[in-house]
Amino acid sequence: MKAIVYTQYGPPEVLKPAEVAKPAPNDHEVLIKVAVTTVTVADSRVRGFTVPPSYWLPARIALGFRKPKQPILGAELAGAVEAVGKAVKRFKPGDLVFASTLEHGFGAYAEYLCLPEDGLLAIRSAKLTPEAAATLPIGGRTALYFLREAQIQPGQKVLIYGASGSVGTFAVQLAKYFGAEVTGVCSTANLALVKSLGADRVIDYTREDFTANGETYDVIFDTVGKASFAGCLRALQPDGTYLQAVAAPGISLRMKWTSLFSRQKMVGGGPPPNATDLVFLKDLVEAGTLIPVIDRCYPLDRIVDAHRYVDQGHKKGNVVITIAAA
Repeated sequence: MKAIVYTQYGPPEVLKPAEVAKPAPNDHEVLIKVAVTTVTVADSRVRGFTVPPSYWLPARIALGFRKPKQPILGAELAGAVEAVGKAVKRFKPGDLVFASTLEHGFGAYAEYLCLPEDGLLAIRSAKLTPEAAATLPIGGRTALYFLREAQIQPGQKVLIYGASGSVGTFAVQLAKYFGAEVTGVCSTANLALVKSLGADRVIDYTREDFTANGETYDVIFDTVGKASFAGCLRALQPDGTYLQAVAAPGISLRMKWTSLFSRQKMVGGGPPPNATDLVFLKDLVEAGTLIPVIDRCYPLDRIVDAHRYVDQGHKKGNVVITIAAA
């Protein structure tokens, strides 16, 4: 089968087309014919091994010292079940599905992939396009997890920093769904996009520092790990909640310290595996309540171009890769 592989860490050009063996499902796995995958920030960082210095050793142990242990990237997908193991009960051949592969070592940059039946895998209806479905397992589920942790109450003021990215575009819409008054922070080029997603107010970070304008918020969600931590604390209510999707080690320590000596709640980490979240997000999209934002769509043979674009750090929502007809 066709796949995109990388045998060394580096720039997008390390990604190469290859013919690899088609996998076969074991007793508890399903074989998926992949229609669509994405280029997430996780794919980009793993490919380039751009991790904080303090994470270097554990990351090398996990990913591979001399070369990648898993040569095929791709953290999320949409496709159809082609075959199932003899013990599988939840899925059957022909089922339309979408999934996260991150918990199983990536692998979606290929025509076929096996995933466990009890993994982050859910059925989608034909109403949900594969392009939309493939964006939900990482960005959508991350936004949902953090906002649920904040236990948002209707009318609370929520600020989303990095509101035009994958997590951010989902977070703006989900915060509105939970009844919040939403402020989105993004660059000049993305103000109209964030406003169109339902934000009550948008702030251009190139022209205004939201931490210095005197406004305070019940929840501040830094979706990209680039806002000033000290500034966020100044703009956070004394009993507010700070959400950090990309906490570097230093910020993680400061978050733990802050939670010990204040009433402010600090939430980092990431969502635990929970396939019911995928169903929840699917239902919102099918109802028209949640709209996945797709910036660009590339065919698999232009995966290098897609990674170059994501590496620039300015994508709007999600970048999709088409592998086969749905």
